[in-house]
Amino acid sequence: MVPPAVARLSRVWFPSGGIAVSGAEDAHSKLIRAGFLRQSNAGMFHMLPLGRRVQDKVEGLVASHMEELLGASRVSLSTISAEALWKNSGRLEKVASELFRFSDRRDVPYLLAPTHEEEITSLVARTVKSYKELPLRLYQITRKYRDELRPRHGLLRGREFIMKDLYTFDNSTQSALETYENVRAAYSKIFAALKLPVVPVKASSGDMGGDLSHEYHLPTPLGEDCVVSCADCGYSVNEEIASSPISDFVPDGISYNTSYEIWRGITKDRTKLVNVWYPKWTRTLSSQKLREHTAQDVNLSVVKSIEPDLDAGVEDALPLWAAAVAAETRTAVKVVNVIDSRLGTSFLDALTGHSPDISSWPSELNPPISSLPVSSHHEDARGVPLNLLRIRTGDKCPQCVIGSLKVDKAMELGHTFFLGTRYSEPLGAMTTIPPASHPSPMQMGCYGIGISRVIGAAAEHLADKTGLNWPIAMAPYSCVVVPGNDCDDGDAEQVYNQISSISGPGRGLVDVILDDRKRSLPWKLTDADLIGFPVLVLLGREWRTTKRVEVQCRALGLKQFVEIADLPTLVGQLHAQL
Repeated sequence: MVPPAVARLSRVWFPSGGIAVSGAEDAHSKLIRAGFLRQSNAGMFHMLPLGRRVQDKVEGLVASHMEELLGASRVSLSTISAEALWKNSGRLEKVASELFRFSDRRDVPYLLAPTHEEEITSLVARTVKSYKELPLRLYQITRKYRDELRPRHGLLRGREFIMKDLYTFDNSTQSALETYENVRAAYSKIFAALKLPVVPVKASSGDMGGDLSHEYHLPTPLGEDCVVSCADCGYSVNEEIASSPISDFVPDGISYNTSYEIWRGITKDRTKLVNVWYPKWTRTLSSQKLREHTAQDVNLSVVKSIEPDLDAGVEDALPLWAAAVAAETRTAVKVVNVIDSRLGTSFLDALTGHSPDISSWPSELNPPISSLPVSSHHEDARGVPLNLLRIRTGDKCPQCVIGSLKVDKAMELGHTFFLGTRYSEPLGAMTTIPPASHPSPMQMGCYGIGISRVIGAAAEHLADKTGLNWPIAMAPYSCVVVPGNDCDDGDAEQVYNQISSISGPGRGLVDVILDDRKRSLPWKLTDADLIGFPVLVLLGREWRTTKRVEVQCRALGLKQFVEIADLPTLVGQLHAQL
């Protein structure tokens, strides 16, 4: 039997080591310097050979869980979707600002799919005719496109990215909910295998639809979300849907004119100025200490529940509003007041009566507030008093009351949705289940994992000042053999073959490569640390004198000399731990 060819770094193209470190270096900069990727356009990246190997490994791990644990079949849906299909689902205008849209030579409008609920539902509606063909689980791993307003942090917030989608179709709500829990269990196993401490939290379904969803968050200062949790009862939710007891109103002695602040926003169509009035001071429920609030404390998710068209990305709304009221369409503009209930009914009465005591209206803008339609809200649609301030660490838990909440920045890596009939009903995905004589819509779920974001998040979470530090499941190569400059190539191959022959613990995880590049030993060792090989086997001075190799594992803090006969056992054990 002919042994497999030796994998050599000299045969892999990656522009590594050619970019100098400049100041504080984040993980994305390390990915570029180590030769994993290069930017092509804003929020878009070329994956180079090392980066592609990481991507392939993550995709392979996710695919195996989809197929082995859930019995899902893999599909590959078209990247291009017809706008007409999105109109039929009622979702086109809701997400229009994030779509890459174009028309063909016949002026038929299309878009680059940011997600595939419409396409997969249409496909199943045309194909599945009998209830006996359900349940059905279909997944894909493909490129997605979203015209992000501000792409940033490399792979963490891009305009082109790789995502895994799983779509499920069931005959009944009960069956669909059982599927939902099975997928959640599979997700826990996926993130455990990737060695990422991901926290599942209840979340809003947003534009996706449905009334049950969970997000899978990695705690990190780079996160764009906040996760609210209670250690006493296990309460864990996205800040968007979190609730907490409303703290007391401003303390005695604070005058009326200094007790409130205002944050201004504007709707996406630029026809409504949204004034958000909130208390400048509150007492905490736990300690009765005073808190002073700024615009950063305004919970825009609550504001959007009152005015869904709010453009939360606008930092200074007044110039846009000035342009709107000066335009010929000024008769269409109006003002929306959203008022924290703690400001009291007297404040609401004064505001709705356009009292001059409310002095924060920009007088330089015309028309004056008194000439515009104004609507004011201090309760939500259910009649619940509005709390417009974000939860802070230390607030009381709404679930167990005795516990206190903790707020952490976090990054979403996955999302599960129970969709019900949100897409199957408008797009005609129906089956007839005896004894019923009329067709009923299928019960759907959709489940995503951001492959690109997982790569960027793992790099950020595990990198240290030395370089990247991949877990075994994601590393481009799990083990590198680094021979000294005067080491015979035959000796290096002998060590390589010993590692490749592992048969005990860690078997199947070992993916070894030989660094035979014509570089100095110090350069190769520095580069190995930057690339983030989990295990390094060095043929240095000890090899020349005693024929022992040095095994290094930065993640475990290991440096150990070992006889070559014992090398497979040690490397296998390290792979099993990592």
